[in-house]
Amino acid sequence: MPYLSPRRLFTFLAAFCLALSMWAIAPAAQAYENPQLLPSEPTTVIDLAKNLTGIQEESLAKDLETFEAETGWKLRVLTQFDQTPGRAVKDFWGLDEKSLLLVADARGGNILNFSVGDAFYELMPRTFWIELQTRYGNQFFVRENGEDQAIIQALESVKTCLRKGGCQVVPGLPQEQWILTLITSLVGGVIFGFAAHPRKEGQVFAWQWALIFSPLWGILFIAFGVGPVVTRTSEWLPLFRNVVGFMLGALVAYLSPMFTQSSAPES
Repeated sequence: MPYLSPRRLFTFLAAFCLALSMWAIAPAAQAYENPQLLPSEPTTVIDLAKNLTGIQEESLAKDLETFEAETGWKLRVLTQFDQTPGRAVKDFWGLDEKSLLLVADARGGNILNFSVGDAFYELMPRTFWIELQTRYGNQFFVRENGEDQAIIQALESVKTCLRKGGCQVVPGLPQEQWILTLITSLVGGVIFGFAAHPRKEGQVFAWQWALIFSPLWGILFIAFGVGPVVTRTSEWLPLFRNVVGFMLGALVAYLSPMFTQSSAPES
């Protein structure tokens, strides 16, 4: 029997284990990208992960077919979990520059992913797709509304924008986003009120200081408080509340030094 040095024996065992592990995972690797999962008949929705009910899948498929016939834009949906047809869906659906593929996969932090054709970017910038993904695909939205609504509402936003000739932002103003705009409006008002407080005797309104601080309170109120509201919804109530919030913040900040000064002599 030939002598094997420890080094050669270790190399042989390592090579054997590597070959054995590659053989063991080969069937699983095929399962992750399997073109045989594609349906035999044409459809606009492939729901491998069963995120949709049978009625939802049938209704969505017909709706996407009708939308494509009316507008020429091709919207497709693929849901997956452990198995996926992989790149074969590109040939199956004939995806081109006017095609959008929504892939729903619950294994990541965000359930939604988009493969966007180049023609879409002329109507909706890349920031639109990032906002669309974060709004409807995040775990909080999915937990409260379900995976089916994440898919359906994201597609509805896309269809709405395509019908109106494009969007810079995702239509609609979620409550959590409006609350954020209200907070920035209040903070902007507080900064405006403190800046406008009179600093000289006989002065009523320090407009010079308000003007100096205008980049700060203006960005908070106009850019972050008003801008996101008017670009996402035509409803007047959220805008009215933000304006009122700005005015209240400004009034409280403007009057608070007066109350402090009036209470100082009494103490």
